[in-house]
Amino acid sequence: QVQLVESGGGSVQAGGSLRLSCAASGYTYSRVFMAWFRQGPGKEREGVALIHTGSGITYYADAAKGRFTISRDNAKNTVRLQMNSLKPEDTAMYICAADPRWTPTIATMTSTPWKYWGQGTQVTVSS
Repeated sequence: QVQLVESGGGSVQAGGSLRLSCAASGYTYSRVFMAWFRQGPGKEREGVALIHTGSGITYYADAAKGRFTISRDNAKNTVRLQMNSLKPEDTAMYICAADPRWTPTIATMTSTPWKYWGQGTQVTVSS
């Protein structure tokens, strides 16, 4: 059974940092694209960052560039999202996704039919 389990969310003040983790199990973790999405209150889900667990190549949405870093720990089948300089507009449910079938880009990640999704972890940034 495939599982993606997110952790690391919480409440921080603007300017603070959080590190999110997405632990994967039940499928071949290596050499797949994994992604972080977020969905804020009253907003549509948007892509944040992508990583290929084999090559390590990464892509970021404009809102994440310079502040967020996506990384992988293949020994633990885990992808992380380090978020620095957080802003109130980063408040959202952060959700990870994975799918071995596709080669998405930042431009296509929201339309990609991701097969596996986590439940999400809430991030709240106060001003």
